[in-house]
Amino acid sequence: MENGGPNGPDEGPVLTGHASLTVEEEQLVEPENALPEATLEGLPEPLQEACGRAGWTRLLPVQARAIPYVLAGRNLMVQSQTGSGKTGAFILPILHRIDPAKNACQALVLVPTRELAQQVARETEILRGGRGTRTAVVYGGVKYGPQLDAFREGAQIVVGTPGRILDHLLKGTLSLDALQILVFDEADRMLSMGFYPDMKRVQQFLPSRPVDGYMFSATFPSFVMRLAGEFLRNPEFLSLSQDHVHVAGTNHICYVVPGMQRERSLVRIIEQENPLSAIIFCNMKSTVHYVSVVLKRFGYDADELSSDLAQVARERVMQRVRKGSLRFLVATDVAARGIDIPDLSHVFQYEPPEDPELYIHRAGRTGRVGASGTAITLVAGMEQFSLKSIARNYNIDLREKTLPTDEDIEAIVSQRIIASLEATLRSRDSLEKERMRRFIPLGRSLAEAEEESPLIAMLLDDYYQRTLQAPLQSPTGEPPEEPPGPSAGRTEGAGGKKRRPRRRNGRSRGRGGDREKPANSDPNPA
Repeated sequence: MENGGPNGPDEGPVLTGHASLTVEEEQLVEPENALPEATLEGLPEPLQEACGRAGWTRLLPVQARAIPYVLAGRNLMVQSQTGSGKTGAFILPILHRIDPAKNACQALVLVPTRELAQQVARETEILRGGRGTRTAVVYGGVKYGPQLDAFREGAQIVVGTPGRILDHLLKGTLSLDALQILVFDEADRMLSMGFYPDMKRVQQFLPSRPVDGYMFSATFPSFVMRLAGEFLRNPEFLSLSQDHVHVAGTNHICYVVPGMQRERSLVRIIEQENPLSAIIFCNMKSTVHYVSVVLKRFGYDADELSSDLAQVARERVMQRVRKGSLRFLVATDVAARGIDIPDLSHVFQYEPPEDPELYIHRAGRTGRVGASGTAITLVAGMEQFSLKSIARNYNIDLREKTLPTDEDIEAIVSQRIIASLEATLRSRDSLEKERMRRFIPLGRSLAEAEEESPLIAMLLDDYYQRTLQAPLQSPTGEPPEEPPGPSAGRTEGAGGKKRRPRRRNGRSRGRGGDREKPANSDPNPA
């Protein structure tokens, strides 16, 4: 468990803390009228006993800072890195605030993955002890039976992914009429998983009275800030990442990758990050073409810009850039000069620039207008030393991350597919569902026959490729098209008034000859 032992943008929310800090300021950010830190000894006795059951000898910083605000019912955005103890920061005060004698959902915790749902539920079970509080853990890809049983037994705390929570709300098997507390855990990851439309539909089932809302996220880029504005009532801001205050500025990351597998490494990182939009910079024109072909073969909406591109083709790409309909632009520094993509979430540097100054120009394309962005650089061999030299020269806080494994990506993609398939199923009318039932026996037969598993894999791959071509939906200030449901015609914030939804119908050597080829000259992924 996380304790383990002693150890805004224009469309965003109105923050009452000092949310304009940049990454360079490196200090604790607290709300105005800050509450004093909590201590384990100062907690109510039942919560002290809960900490004892978990083996905690003291509160971790995020718990000491955030618990007083949750106990006081003050809406809060909390920036805290994964593994910092944030689960205890909201579960402990939730246990204190809910009524165990009331058999109804009083606290809803939305999480991006089944693994996190299970982790939060396990920690809740340990902390609750014999208080009589019941927890339901809800996520897709498993049978409904145990989840329905937990609801019938009167679970007061419900932890789950937005898609499966929405399924239960639409079917009437879960009610939020008694809800007091709404928590978004790892909000940035929830958006990267594509859960925003489901979250907006869940919002329709919130009570009309005020509900206390809390959002925990490792970073607060512009789209997460806008999400907070849509779901929380005038939230305050608290940052526990003293040296990584990502409310404004750019998050600089590097990955050390195998030199002969750089393009596969890029795909893995993109699968993990799932950016809304990105520019991918390459040093050479041939590399631009190669990377563009690789991304297209993996199903991504990508196009290229280089000085060799014909004017007609260049104008076609530029038109998509201006309309904001192109997700990945692969380009040399010269070709990308003067191009501005609004709300650019990521910049990828397929290789470090030959000119150190170009790093600043590349990374500066994201994190604009008070928002935050991510600049990711892939380095192989000796390149990591030149990149670290650039970071030192420009006083850049560069963090090295471990390349995700095949198993990591398999888990992420599987959960995205399940969430997308469940959302598609919910959108089908009765006739479409009747039509598809004829294939249920075939599906069971294919699943039971090991030799037929490639057929299922092919179908899932085709479906996933189609989802990659669709633009990601993220907070824009415009609610998505509203489906029919119990609250059709109305949307609301946590405790906000219901309203009618609106309907939505630099220098570079790339200019000259190409002097190097990519390590792998075959653009066809194996």
